[in-house]
Amino acid sequence: MSHQDSQWWRDAVIYQVYPRSFADADGDGVGDIAGIRAHLGHLAGLGVDAIWMSPWYPSPMADAGYDVADFRDIDPAFGTLAEAEALIEEAHAAGIRMIVDIVPNHLSTEHPWFQAALASPDAPERDYFWFRPGRGPNGDRMPTDWIGEFGGTTWTRVPDGAWYLHLFAPQQVDLNWDHPVVRAEFESILRFWFDRGVDGIRIDSAALLLKDTSLPEVRDGEPHPFHDLDGVHEVYRSWRRVADSYGGDRALIGEVWMPEVERFANYLRPDELHAAFNFDFLGCAWDPALMRACVDRTLHAHAAIGAPATWVLSNHDVTRHVTRYGRADTTFSFDNNLDGTPVDLELGTRRARAAALLSLSLPGATYIYQGEELGLWENENIPPEQFQDPMWGRRGHSRDGCRVPLPWSGDEPPFGFTTGTPWLPQPAEWKDRTVQAQTGDPSSMLELYRSAIALRRAEEGLHQPAMTWIDGGGDVLAYTRGDRFACVVNMSGAPIALPDHETLLLASGPLDGDRLPPDTAVWLRLH
Repeated sequence: MSHQDSQWWRDAVIYQVYPRSFADADGDGVGDIAGIRAHLGHLAGLGVDAIWMSPWYPSPMADAGYDVADFRDIDPAFGTLAEAEALIEEAHAAGIRMIVDIVPNHLSTEHPWFQAALASPDAPERDYFWFRPGRGPNGDRMPTDWIGEFGGTTWTRVPDGAWYLHLFAPQQVDLNWDHPVVRAEFESILRFWFDRGVDGIRIDSAALLLKDTSLPEVRDGEPHPFHDLDGVHEVYRSWRRVADSYGGDRALIGEVWMPEVERFANYLRPDELHAAFNFDFLGCAWDPALMRACVDRTLHAHAAIGAPATWVLSNHDVTRHVTRYGRADTTFSFDNNLDGTPVDLELGTRRARAAALLSLSLPGATYIYQGEELGLWENENIPPEQFQDPMWGRRGHSRDGCRVPLPWSGDEPPFGFTTGTPWLPQPAEWKDRTVQAQTGDPSSMLELYRSAIALRRAEEGLHQPAMTWIDGGGDVLAYTRGDRFACVVNMSGAPIALPDHETLLLASGPLDGDRLPPDTAVWLRLH
């Protein structure tokens, strides 16, 4: 694969691999790099431009690998560094770029830095973290009453009496990004992976790095003490300089949960990140007015700074959208616990098929979470004693239902994922959702994704940077890309007439004669 200033991230189709659940080659029930290498053909056949690899580093797995003990190696459960390097080469040979996940806000308590910090109050490594004395006469009250990102408390006391900060689980200790050693270390980690041919870095919890050193409490109307502090942008300006030193085609992609569009856009200024995830779109209700406003808001914010928009329907942290779209409340947020409310999977699947054509035809890059191309739904029948997500114990919400291993073949679990027992149980009903069952079936979700991604590459209009809304009626989203491509999504409760067109390129479901049924989308070539 040539390395030149292609700006590939601006319109790429990027597929998220969650290594524990993609494919298991050694039979231990946990996915691994050998399994990914064995199934690269699936990703090449799907037509994706890049793979985003969720953390595969050595980790105690207190938070599914987001508690990293060493950023320069691979966890033995997944394989070896040599296997990772082979995967990067093989992906490149298949025309697929590689993105790795970096978690800069925190390290595992097993990391050598933190172990040294625990060993002595005088260790220089203490300054790499947020160690503080407690409040009260005996120092037995936490330094602040901050609530963690997973819920619960954010401070843990060590034997010598000091407290350390963790915005997530206690095993994920927050780094002090005001320390030059911390900043230098992560620039070195970026170079380590860029030197191995990685094409991009996905940055976890990108807005949380800096904290107000005075440790104020969180109060309405006052600046937040650890969300989106202005100084974080200098970190990403320095990272951008590292990325640009590799020839201009290495991308930095941020996980930025930010309700204020203007603050979100700050991360995408020309000397900072190349792209960031669009959680506004992911959490948007299946509602035409709200969806149109979300698209407009997204495109306007990105156009103002010349950055590409991104479109995301699901990931490893959120309820799968087949399930969300089958509920009365189709939104998503971590404060809106959707588990257990009734779901119409047929409706959710129909809407998910339409959403695929919507997301793949909007200007910008599209992210696919593994399994959405198979139409998988959230497994909400996992026994609580099998939950492994630390958010369950701290917040009463488990993300494990979207992390269930993929079904590849066969009529019963483990569906070709492993020869052993999968680390999370698969629904028996997924027998119709395997790659094997869907391949060659023109009505399947898999073939819809394959066709849509192939058309995305072939249709000239889908290479145009802009879109224009057209009138499709009050409950219809309809827009053109270029002079001859149109996408129409019927979000109303009744069939509608299609606009005048030359060719029906693709439909998310059967038409009603020459009319478009509810919760269905089409791609058209216009006269």
